[in-house]
Amino acid sequence: MKFEEYLDSLRNKSVAVIGIGVSNRPLIRLLLERGIPVTACDKKSREALGPLGDELEQHGCRLQLGEDYLKDLTADVIFRTPGLRPDVPELAAAVARGSALTSEMEVFFQVCPCEMIAVTGSDGKTTTTTIIAKLLEAAGRTVHLGGNIGRPLLCDTPDIAPTDLAVLELSSFQLMTMDRSPRIAVMTNLSPNHLDVHKSYGEYIAAKENIFTHQTVRDIAVFNADNETTVRCAEKAPGRVRWFSRRKEVADGVFLRGTSIVCRGPQGERVVLDTADIKLPGVHNIENYMAAVAAVDGMVPDEAIRAFARTFGGVEHRIELVRELDGVRWYNDSIASSPSRTIAGLRSFPEKVILIAGGKDKGISYDAIGPEINEHVKALILCGATAGVIRAAVEKAANFTGLPITEVDSYQSAVALARETARPGDVVLLSPASTSFDRFANFMERGRVFKDLVNALK
Repeated sequence: MKFEEYLDSLRNKSVAVIGIGVSNRPLIRLLLERGIPVTACDKKSREALGPLGDELEQHGCRLQLGEDYLKDLTADVIFRTPGLRPDVPELAAAVARGSALTSEMEVFFQVCPCEMIAVTGSDGKTTTTTIIAKLLEAAGRTVHLGGNIGRPLLCDTPDIAPTDLAVLELSSFQLMTMDRSPRIAVMTNLSPNHLDVHKSYGEYIAAKENIFTHQTVRDIAVFNADNETTVRCAEKAPGRVRWFSRRKEVADGVFLRGTSIVCRGPQGERVVLDTADIKLPGVHNIENYMAAVAAVDGMVPDEAIRAFARTFGGVEHRIELVRELDGVRWYNDSIASSPSRTIAGLRSFPEKVILIAGGKDKGISYDAIGPEINEHVKALILCGATAGVIRAAVEKAANFTGLPITEVDSYQSAVALARETARPGDVVLLSPASTSFDRFANFMERGRVFKDLVNALK
Protein backbone atom coordinates (compact mmCIF):
# COMPACT_ATOMS: atom_id res chain seq x y z
CA MET A 1 0.00 0.00 0.00
CA LYS A 2 1.23 3.49 -0.83
CA PHE A 3 1.37 6.17 1.85
CA GLU A 4 -1.35 8.31 0.27
CA GLU A 5 -3.58 5.28 -0.10
CA TYR A 6 -3.22 4.58 3.59
CA LEU A 7 -4.12 8.15 4.51
CA ASP A 8 -7.12 7.98 2.17
CA SER A 9 -8.27 4.85 4.00
CA LEU A 10 -8.52 6.94 7.20
CA ARG A 11 -10.58 9.80 5.78
CA ASN A 12 -13.94 8.65 7.08
CA LYS A 13 -12.58 7.13 10.26
CA SER A 14 -11.72 8.38 13.73
CA VAL A 15 -8.19 7.92 15.03
CA ALA A 16 -6.78 7.78 18.56
CA VAL A 17 -3.05 8.23 19.12
CA ILE A 18 -1.76 6.92 22.45
CA GLY A 19 1.13 9.02 23.71
CA ILE A 20 1.92 12.63 22.79
CA GLY A 21 5.67 12.18 22.97
CA VAL A 22 8.14 13.39 20.38
CA SER A 23 7.75 10.27 18.24
CA ASN A 24 3.97 10.64 17.82
CA ARG A 25 3.68 14.39 17.34
CA PRO A 26 4.49 14.40 13.59
CA LEU A 27 1.81 11.72 13.08
CA ILE A 28 -0.80 13.67 15.04
CA ARG A 29 -0.05 16.85 13.10
CA LEU A 30 -0.17 15.05 9.75
CA LEU A 31 -3.52 13.42 10.47
CA LEU A 32 -4.99 16.75 11.58
CA GLU A 33 -3.68 18.45 8.42
CA ARG A 34 -5.51 15.82 6.35
CA GLY A 35 -8.78 16.52 8.16
CA ILE A 36 -8.84 13.21 10.02
CA PRO A 37 -10.48 13.37 13.48
CA VAL A 38 -7.81 12.67 16.11
CA THR A 39 -8.01 12.01 19.83
CA ALA A 40 -4.57 12.30 21.44
CA CYS A 41 -4.32 10.35 24.69
CA ASP A 42 -1.62 10.82 27.30
CA LYS A 43 -1.17 10.32 31.03
CA LYS A 44 0.17 13.89 31.32
CA SER A 45 -2.10 16.62 32.62
CA ARG A 46 -3.32 19.50 30.46
CA GLU A 47 -1.06 21.80 32.44
CA ALA A 48 1.99 19.63 31.77
CA LEU A 49 1.35 19.73 28.01
CA GLY A 50 1.48 23.52 28.04
CA PRO A 51 1.71 25.25 24.61
CA LEU A 52 1.69 21.90 22.81
CA GLY A 53 -1.83 21.25 24.12
CA ASP A 54 -2.92 24.69 22.89
CA GLU A 55 -1.47 24.00 19.44
CA LEU A 56 -3.13 20.60 19.08
CA GLU A 57 -6.55 21.87 20.22
CA GLN A 58 -6.33 24.83 17.85
CA HIS A 59 -5.93 22.36 15.00
CA GLY A 60 -8.97 20.38 16.06
CA CYS A 61 -7.39 17.66 18.16
CA ARG A 62 -9.40 16.24 21.04
CA LEU A 63 -7.27 15.62 24.14
CA GLN A 64 -7.87 12.78 26.57
CA LEU A 65 -5.45 13.25 29.46
CA GLY A 66 -4.66 12.16 32.98
CA GLU A 67 -5.06 8.85 34.76
CA ASP A 68 -8.13 7.93 32.65
CA TYR A 69 -6.41 8.63 29.33
CA LEU A 70 -7.26 5.12 28.06
CA LYS A 71 -10.87 5.09 29.27
CA ASP A 72 -13.68 4.30 26.79
CA LEU A 73 -11.60 4.32 23.60
CA THR A 74 -13.96 4.14 20.63
CA ALA A 75 -11.80 5.28 17.70
CA ASP A 76 -11.84 3.22 14.51
CA VAL A 77 -8.03 3.11 14.47
CA ILE A 78 -5.77 3.28 17.53
CA PHE A 79 -2.05 3.98 17.25
CA ARG A 80 -0.31 2.35 20.21
CA THR A 81 2.82 3.86 21.71
CA PRO A 82 5.50 1.13 21.82
CA GLY A 83 5.86 1.17 25.60
CA LEU A 84 2.19 0.28 26.13
CA ARG A 85 1.32 -3.41 26.03
CA PRO A 86 -1.27 -4.23 23.34
CA ASP A 87 -3.26 -6.37 25.78
CA VAL A 88 -3.91 -3.83 28.52
CA PRO A 89 -7.61 -4.10 29.40
CA GLU A 90 -8.59 -0.76 27.86
CA LEU A 91 -7.00 -1.58 24.50
CA ALA A 92 -8.34 -5.13 24.55
CA ALA A 93 -11.83 -3.77 25.18
CA ALA A 94 -11.50 -1.29 22.32
CA VAL A 95 -10.40 -4.05 19.95
CA ALA A 96 -13.33 -6.20 21.07
CA ARG A 97 -15.61 -3.30 20.16
CA GLY A 98 -14.13 -3.18 16.66
CA SER A 99 -11.17 -0.79 16.87
CA ALA A 100 -8.11 -1.62 14.77
CA LEU A 101 -4.92 -1.49 16.84
CA THR A 102 -1.69 -0.49 15.10
CA SER A 103 1.45 1.62 15.58
CA GLU A 104 3.57 4.14 13.69
CA MET A 105 6.18 1.48 12.90
CA GLU A 106 3.64 -1.14 11.79
CA VAL A 107 2.13 1.29 9.31
CA PHE A 108 5.59 2.31 8.10
CA PHE A 109 6.28 -1.33 7.25
CA GLN A 110 3.08 -1.34 5.19
CA VAL A 111 3.85 1.78 3.17
CA CYS A 112 7.66 2.03 2.98
CA PRO A 113 8.61 2.06 -0.73
CA CYS A 114 12.23 0.88 -0.27
CA GLU A 115 14.06 -2.11 1.16
CA MET A 116 14.51 -2.21 4.91
CA ILE A 117 17.35 -3.42 7.13
CA ALA A 118 16.38 -3.77 10.78
CA VAL A 119 18.32 -4.56 13.94
CA THR A 120 17.13 -5.84 17.28
CA GLY A 121 18.70 -7.49 20.33
CA SER A 122 19.21 -6.96 24.02
CA ASP A 123 22.52 -5.12 23.65
CA GLY A 124 24.38 -3.34 20.88
CA LYS A 125 21.46 -2.66 18.58
CA THR A 126 21.81 1.13 18.46
CA THR A 127 25.53 1.04 17.67
CA THR A 128 25.06 -1.75 15.12
CA THR A 129 22.17 0.08 13.47
CA THR A 130 24.21 3.28 13.31
CA ILE A 131 27.24 1.49 11.84
CA ILE A 132 25.07 -0.12 9.14
CA ALA A 133 23.52 3.23 8.20
CA LYS A 134 26.85 5.06 8.13
CA LEU A 135 28.52 2.34 6.05
CA LEU A 136 25.73 2.43 3.48
CA GLU A 137 25.97 6.23 3.34
CA ALA A 138 29.74 5.91 2.82
CA ALA A 139 28.94 3.69 -0.17
CA GLY A 140 26.77 6.44 -1.66
CA ARG A 141 23.32 5.14 -0.69
CA THR A 142 20.53 7.38 0.55
CA VAL A 143 19.63 6.07 3.99
CA HIS A 144 16.69 6.81 6.27
CA LEU A 145 17.56 5.99 9.88
CA GLY A 146 14.74 5.51 12.36
CA GLY A 147 12.63 3.23 14.50
CA ASN A 148 13.83 3.16 18.09
CA ILE A 149 16.66 5.50 17.07
CA GLY A 150 16.73 8.79 15.24
CA ARG A 151 13.29 9.97 14.17
CA PRO A 152 9.90 8.42 13.38
CA LEU A 153 9.87 7.75 9.64
CA LEU A 154 6.20 7.31 8.76
CA CYS A 155 5.63 10.98 7.99
CA ASP A 156 8.83 11.04 5.90
CA THR A 157 7.55 8.31 3.58
CA PRO A 158 6.71 10.70 0.68
CA ASP A 159 10.41 11.66 0.55
CA ILE A 160 11.68 8.06 0.42
CA ALA A 161 12.57 6.74 -3.04
CA PRO A 162 12.35 3.06 -4.01
CA THR A 163 16.15 3.02 -4.48
CA ASP A 164 16.78 4.30 -0.93
CA LEU A 165 17.31 2.14 2.14
CA ALA A 166 15.54 2.35 5.49
CA VAL A 167 17.73 1.25 8.41
CA LEU A 168 15.78 0.64 11.61
CA GLU A 169 16.44 -0.18 15.22
CA LEU A 170 13.47 -2.11 16.60
CA SER A 171 12.67 -2.74 20.25
CA SER A 172 10.75 -5.70 21.61
CA PHE A 173 7.83 -3.34 22.26
CA GLN A 174 7.73 -2.26 18.61
CA LEU A 175 8.03 -5.85 17.43
CA MET A 176 5.36 -7.38 19.70
CA THR A 177 2.53 -6.98 17.19
CA MET A 178 4.54 -6.67 13.98
CA ASP A 179 3.19 -8.74 11.09
CA ARG A 180 5.89 -7.84 8.57
CA SER A 181 9.67 -8.30 8.55
CA PRO A 182 12.52 -6.44 6.82
CA ARG A 183 14.51 -7.66 3.83
CA ILE A 184 17.59 -8.02 6.08
CA ALA A 185 17.16 -8.66 9.82
CA VAL A 186 19.93 -8.58 12.43
CA MET A 187 19.67 -10.04 15.94
CA THR A 188 22.70 -8.94 17.97
CA ASN A 189 22.10 -11.09 21.08
CA LEU A 190 19.40 -11.95 23.58
CA SER A 191 19.39 -12.00 27.37
CA PRO A 192 16.62 -11.37 29.94
CA ASN A 193 15.46 -7.77 29.62
CA HIS A 194 12.37 -5.58 30.11
CA LEU A 195 10.76 -8.18 32.34
CA ASP A 196 9.00 -5.35 34.14
CA VAL A 197 6.84 -5.04 30.99
CA HIS A 198 7.02 -8.47 29.34
CA LYS A 199 5.24 -11.25 31.17
CA SER A 200 8.15 -13.64 30.73
CA TYR A 201 11.50 -14.09 29.04
CA GLY A 202 9.70 -16.31 26.54
CA GLU A 203 7.35 -13.49 25.56
CA TYR A 204 10.33 -11.15 25.18
CA ILE A 205 12.08 -13.64 22.86
CA ALA A 206 8.90 -14.17 20.84
CA ALA A 207 8.57 -10.43 20.30
CA LYS A 208 12.17 -10.19 19.11
CA GLU A 209 11.63 -13.09 16.70
CA ASN A 210 9.08 -11.05 14.77
CA ILE A 211 12.01 -9.26 13.16
CA PHE A 212 12.50 -12.33 10.93
CA THR A 213 9.32 -14.42 11.34
CA HIS A 214 7.59 -12.85 8.35
CA GLN A 215 10.56 -12.98 5.98
CA THR A 216 10.53 -14.99 2.76
CA VAL A 217 13.08 -17.53 1.52
CA ARG A 218 14.75 -14.71 -0.43
CA ASP A 219 15.46 -12.63 2.69
CA ILE A 220 18.44 -12.64 5.05
CA ALA A 221 18.65 -12.92 8.83
CA VAL A 222 21.92 -12.35 10.69
CA PHE A 223 22.39 -14.04 14.08
CA ASN A 224 24.99 -14.13 16.84
CA ALA A 225 26.56 -17.61 16.76
CA ASP A 226 28.00 -17.09 20.26
CA ASN A 227 24.63 -16.56 21.95
CA GLU A 228 22.65 -19.71 22.79
CA THR A 229 19.27 -18.01 22.51
CA THR A 230 19.89 -16.44 19.10
CA VAL A 231 21.21 -19.79 17.83
CA ARG A 232 17.89 -21.38 18.77
CA CYS A 233 15.99 -18.51 17.17
CA ALA A 234 17.87 -19.01 13.90
CA GLU A 235 16.33 -22.45 13.52
CA LYS A 236 13.00 -20.74 12.81
CA ALA A 237 14.26 -18.29 10.17
CA PRO A 238 12.54 -18.86 6.80
CA GLY A 239 15.27 -17.20 4.71
CA ARG A 240 19.04 -17.30 4.42
CA VAL A 241 20.79 -17.41 7.79
CA ARG A 242 24.10 -15.61 8.19
CA TRP A 243 26.19 -15.64 11.35
CA PHE A 244 28.70 -13.51 13.15
CA SER A 245 31.04 -14.94 15.76
CA ARG A 246 33.98 -13.80 17.82
CA ARG A 247 34.72 -17.33 19.06
CA LYS A 248 34.53 -19.65 16.04
CA GLU A 249 34.60 -19.71 12.27
CA VAL A 250 31.23 -19.83 10.51
CA ALA A 251 30.33 -21.18 7.07
CA ASP A 252 28.26 -18.17 6.03
CA GLY A 253 28.90 -14.87 7.74
CA VAL A 254 31.62 -12.97 9.58
CA PHE A 255 34.06 -14.21 12.20
CA LEU A 256 37.25 -13.31 14.03
CA ARG A 257 40.52 -15.05 13.13
CA GLY A 258 43.24 -13.68 15.35
CA THR A 259 42.80 -9.93 14.90
CA SER A 260 41.31 -10.26 11.40
CA ILE A 261 37.59 -9.86 10.78
CA VAL A 262 36.85 -12.34 8.00
CA CYS A 263 33.75 -12.49 5.79
CA ARG A 264 32.89 -15.89 4.31
CA GLY A 265 30.17 -16.84 1.85
CA PRO A 266 29.45 -18.87 -1.29
CA GLN A 267 32.10 -16.88 -3.20
CA GLY A 268 34.87 -17.66 -0.70
CA GLU A 269 36.35 -15.63 2.14
CA ARG A 270 38.25 -12.38 2.57
CA VAL A 271 39.63 -10.23 5.36
CA VAL A 272 37.47 -7.11 5.64
CA LEU A 273 39.31 -5.27 8.42
CA ASP A 274 41.54 -5.74 11.44
CA THR A 275 40.39 -5.13 14.98
CA ALA A 276 43.10 -2.46 15.20
CA ASP A 277 41.08 -0.49 12.63
CA ILE A 278 38.16 -0.16 15.08
CA LYS A 279 38.31 3.07 17.06
CA LEU A 280 35.52 2.07 19.46
CA PRO A 281 36.76 0.30 22.64
CA GLY A 282 35.57 -3.12 23.75
CA VAL A 283 35.10 -6.60 22.32
CA HIS A 284 31.36 -6.01 22.10
CA ASN A 285 32.04 -3.34 19.49
CA ILE A 286 34.03 -5.88 17.49
CA GLU A 287 30.85 -7.97 17.54
CA ASN A 288 28.79 -4.95 16.49
CA TYR A 289 31.05 -4.44 13.48
CA MET A 290 30.87 -8.11 12.55
CA ALA A 291 27.07 -8.02 12.65
CA ALA A 292 27.05 -4.87 10.51
CA VAL A 293 29.49 -6.32 7.97
CA ALA A 294 27.35 -9.45 7.62
CA ALA A 295 24.32 -7.24 6.92
CA VAL A 296 25.93 -4.92 4.32
CA ASP A 297 28.11 -7.54 2.62
CA GLY A 298 28.07 -6.85 -1.11
CA MET A 299 26.69 -3.32 -0.68
CA VAL A 300 29.71 -1.53 0.83
CA PRO A 301 33.34 -1.75 -0.38
CA ASP A 302 35.75 -3.16 2.19
CA GLU A 303 37.98 -0.09 2.00
CA ALA A 304 35.00 2.09 2.92
CA ILE A 305 34.39 -0.14 5.94
CA ARG A 306 38.01 0.19 7.07
CA ALA A 307 38.07 3.96 6.58
CA PHE A 308 34.86 4.37 8.57
CA ALA A 309 35.99 2.12 11.43
CA ARG A 310 39.17 4.14 11.89
CA THR A 311 37.25 7.37 12.47
CA PHE A 312 33.88 6.45 14.02
CA GLY A 313 33.91 7.47 17.69
CA GLY A 314 30.59 5.92 18.64
CA VAL A 315 27.04 6.94 19.47
CA GLU A 316 26.16 9.38 22.23
CA HIS A 317 25.60 7.76 25.66
CA ARG A 318 27.37 4.53 24.60
CA ILE A 319 30.82 4.44 26.24
CA GLU A 320 31.12 8.06 25.10
CA LEU A 321 34.28 9.87 26.18
CA VAL A 322 32.99 13.03 27.86
CA ARG A 323 36.33 14.62 28.72
CA GLU A 324 39.77 14.05 30.20
CA LEU A 325 40.52 16.16 33.27
CA ASP A 326 43.70 16.02 35.33
CA GLY A 327 44.60 12.71 33.69
CA VAL A 328 41.21 11.12 34.45
CA ARG A 329 38.97 9.97 31.58
CA TRP A 330 35.20 10.28 32.12
CA TYR A 331 32.88 8.04 30.07
CA ASN A 332 29.10 8.20 29.66
CA ASP A 333 27.48 4.79 29.12
CA SER A 334 23.96 5.83 30.13
CA ILE A 335 22.45 3.46 27.55
CA ALA A 336 23.48 0.58 29.85
CA SER A 337 20.06 -0.07 31.36
CA SER A 338 20.71 -3.75 32.11
CA PRO A 339 23.45 -5.73 33.90
CA SER A 340 24.62 -7.30 30.62
CA ARG A 341 25.17 -3.86 29.08
CA THR A 342 27.21 -2.73 32.07
CA ILE A 343 29.24 -5.94 32.02
CA ALA A 344 30.10 -5.28 28.36
CA GLY A 345 31.13 -1.74 29.27
CA LEU A 346 33.35 -2.87 32.13
CA ARG A 347 35.09 -5.37 29.86
CA SER A 348 35.90 -2.58 27.41
CA PHE A 349 38.64 -1.18 29.63
CA PRO A 350 41.96 -2.88 30.44
CA GLU A 351 42.20 -1.04 33.75
CA LYS A 352 39.87 -1.19 36.75
CA VAL A 353 37.38 1.69 36.68
CA ILE A 354 35.48 3.84 39.13
CA LEU A 355 31.89 2.84 38.39
CA ILE A 356 28.75 4.93 38.93
CA ALA A 357 25.69 2.66 38.74
CA GLY A 358 22.08 2.30 39.84
CA GLY A 359 18.62 3.31 38.67
CA LYS A 360 15.21 1.67 38.36
CA ASP A 361 14.76 -2.09 38.58
CA LYS A 362 13.09 -3.74 35.60
CA GLY A 363 12.54 -7.15 37.09
CA ILE A 364 15.75 -8.95 36.09
CA SER A 365 18.46 -10.67 38.11
CA TYR A 366 21.60 -8.77 39.11
CA ASP A 367 23.52 -11.84 40.25
CA ALA A 368 25.79 -11.93 37.18
CA ILE A 369 27.04 -8.39 37.64
CA GLY A 370 28.49 -8.97 41.12
CA PRO A 371 31.59 -10.96 40.10
CA GLU A 372 32.18 -8.66 37.13
CA ILE A 373 32.17 -5.54 39.28
CA ASN A 374 34.58 -7.15 41.74
CA GLU A 375 36.91 -8.00 38.86
CA HIS A 376 36.78 -4.76 36.88
CA VAL A 377 35.99 -1.98 39.43
CA LYS A 378 38.27 -0.24 41.94
CA ALA A 379 35.54 1.85 43.57
CA LEU A 380 31.76 1.54 43.25
CA ILE A 381 29.41 4.51 43.63
CA LEU A 382 25.71 3.64 43.71
CA CYS A 383 22.77 5.97 43.21
CA GLY A 384 19.12 5.10 42.63
CA ALA A 385 16.51 2.48 43.45
CA THR A 386 18.72 -0.51 42.56
CA ALA A 387 21.66 0.60 44.71
CA GLY A 388 20.92 -1.99 47.38
CA VAL A 389 20.34 -4.79 44.85
CA ILE A 390 23.64 -4.12 43.10
CA ARG A 391 25.50 -3.85 46.42
CA ALA A 392 24.06 -7.20 47.52
CA ALA A 393 25.12 -8.86 44.24
CA VAL A 394 28.67 -7.54 44.67
CA GLU A 395 29.03 -8.47 48.34
CA LYS A 396 27.69 -12.02 47.97
CA ALA A 397 29.91 -12.82 44.97
CA ALA A 398 32.63 -15.38 45.64
CA ASN A 399 35.37 -12.96 44.53
CA PHE A 400 34.33 -10.09 46.85
CA THR A 401 37.36 -8.91 48.82
CA GLY A 402 36.14 -5.64 50.26
CA LEU A 403 35.59 -3.43 47.22
CA PRO A 404 34.84 0.13 48.42
CA ILE A 405 31.11 0.78 47.90
CA THR A 406 29.41 4.12 48.58
CA GLU A 407 25.74 4.97 48.16
CA VAL A 408 24.85 8.59 47.38
CA ASP A 409 21.56 10.40 46.88
CA SER A 410 22.23 12.31 43.66
CA TYR A 411 24.32 12.35 40.48
CA GLN A 412 25.91 15.56 41.67
CA SER A 413 27.19 13.74 44.76
CA ALA A 414 28.26 10.74 42.65
CA VAL A 415 30.34 12.90 40.29
CA ALA A 416 31.86 14.84 43.19
CA LEU A 417 32.84 11.62 44.97
CA ALA A 418 34.29 10.15 41.77
CA ARG A 419 36.35 13.32 41.26
CA GLU A 420 37.65 13.06 44.81
CA THR A 421 38.45 9.34 44.42
CA ALA A 422 40.06 9.35 40.97
CA ARG A 423 43.79 9.67 40.35
CA PRO A 424 45.66 10.44 37.09
CA GLY A 425 45.30 7.48 34.74
CA ASP A 426 41.92 6.42 36.17
CA VAL A 427 38.66 5.91 34.26
CA VAL A 428 35.29 7.03 35.67
CA LEU A 429 32.41 5.21 34.00
CA LEU A 430 28.70 5.94 34.29
CA SER A 431 27.10 2.59 33.42
CA PRO A 432 23.93 2.25 35.51
CA ALA A 433 22.88 -1.39 34.82
CA SER A 434 19.32 -0.12 35.37
CA THR A 435 16.72 1.99 33.63
CA SER A 436 16.56 5.74 34.15
CA PHE A 437 12.93 6.04 35.13
CA ASP A 438 13.45 6.46 38.85
CA ARG A 439 14.81 9.98 38.26
CA PHE A 440 14.89 10.78 34.53
CA ALA A 441 12.58 10.72 31.52
CA ASN A 442 14.95 8.43 29.60
CA PHE A 443 18.58 7.37 29.34
CA MET A 444 19.38 10.39 27.12
CA GLU A 445 18.37 12.84 29.83
CA ARG A 446 20.34 10.81 32.37
CA GLY A 447 23.44 10.90 30.15
CA ARG A 448 23.12 14.62 29.46
CA VAL A 449 22.82 15.40 33.19
CA PHE A 450 25.95 13.34 33.84
CA LYS A 451 27.84 15.07 31.02
CA ASP A 452 26.80 18.50 32.23
CA LEU A 453 28.06 17.70 35.72
CA VAL A 454 31.38 16.34 34.40
CA ASN A 455 31.91 19.24 32.02
CA ALA A 456 31.26 21.68 34.87
CA LEU A 457 34.17 20.28 36.89
CA LYS A 458 37.01 22.79 37.27
